[in-house]
Amino acid sequence: MPFYNDLRPEANFAKRDFIRVFPDMTKPAKIRTIDGLLRLREALDKVIPSRRAEENLLVASWNIKEFGHTTQRLPESYYYIAEIVARFDLVAIQEVKSTLKDISILMRILGSDWSYLVNDITDGSSGNRERSCYLYNNKRVNLSGLVGELVLWPAVSDGAMISQIARTPYMTGFRAGWKSFVLINLHLSPDKTGNKAAARKAEVELLVKALKEKSDELWGENLILTGDFNFFRTVDQQSIDLLSAAGFVEVNSLADKHTNAALTEVYDRFFIRKNKFFRLALSADGQESGGVFNPFEHVLRLDDAATYLPEMLGVYGGAADLANDPVAMKKYFDSYWQQNQLSDHLPIWFEMIIDSSSPFLAENRTKIEAEP
Repeated sequence: MPFYNDLRPEANFAKRDFIRVFPDMTKPAKIRTIDGLLRLREALDKVIPSRRAEENLLVASWNIKEFGHTTQRLPESYYYIAEIVARFDLVAIQEVKSTLKDISILMRILGSDWSYLVNDITDGSSGNRERSCYLYNNKRVNLSGLVGELVLWPAVSDGAMISQIARTPYMTGFRAGWKSFVLINLHLSPDKTGNKAAARKAEVELLVKALKEKSDELWGENLILTGDFNFFRTVDQQSIDLLSAAGFVEVNSLADKHTNAALTEVYDRFFIRKNKFFRLALSADGQESGGVFNPFEHVLRLDDAATYLPEMLGVYGGAADLANDPVAMKKYFDSYWQQNQLSDHLPIWFEMIIDSSSPFLAENRTKIEAEP
């Protein structure tokens, strides 16, 4: 669980020098943060499976808006992000910006059980100076040895619409229990209009082609594509079909689930290509264990908008009179402020079974019995 040192009464600090991340947090801010964390923890308890020793692994992905760039995040928002991340074992993060300031803050709150890997920024206008990152609980998952960026080479990209994937995919191998797998962290070209859908399709075509060429070098059969695919319902089915034809299957409990804060699109995905021993846990309804978590139902709620009015006024540059126009204030909060605090995307997750000893032994028994 995260460290909550900042959320102590002042009397505690008089007795012991607890290290603070946000030494200037006010008493009202601490109380509001604690109330939010209690609601958030209760909600997470209801939907995220418990860790089961060496049996399962909880994998998540989250595009955290302008992580390391925006200056609007309040201290409490970092605690909410940390609380969500800490419920999983391995989290792929997209949209980490050129500065690692926010990653540094998050790691201080998560504590020493957590480590991270981050790649270099992708320069150029299409790269948007973004990085990809993996946060992982080092008590639950380890690196397998593979870390690299998927940079295309002429034999793959010659004659294609594009020469490189705009934001370089970051692939990393992990090991947990019996399972070794490779995560490939993606943030494909955004936008629904113009040539963007064609560009996304070209990115998927080149990704599939490159992975086919590299399959013998990836140190594992189990590949997990994740991140913000920016797939729109009406224009990107061909890209999804390309992944399907290459053997990648979407986690079925996430299919058609809205993953943007506005709840209109299915941007964030998990596509998995796996061997016979790679299994996902099943929920009571028989679907694969996984889902989308909406933190805005529990913290930074629309009904809380007035509570944040002083902070909003401190950064607002528009023409509306937020202080005297409740409708405008709520509109700004709902479409802008709350998303700058957490993200315009929602975290997605699935549960992996990492102990395959029983099917492994059963299969080997059958083979041994059949031997002459």
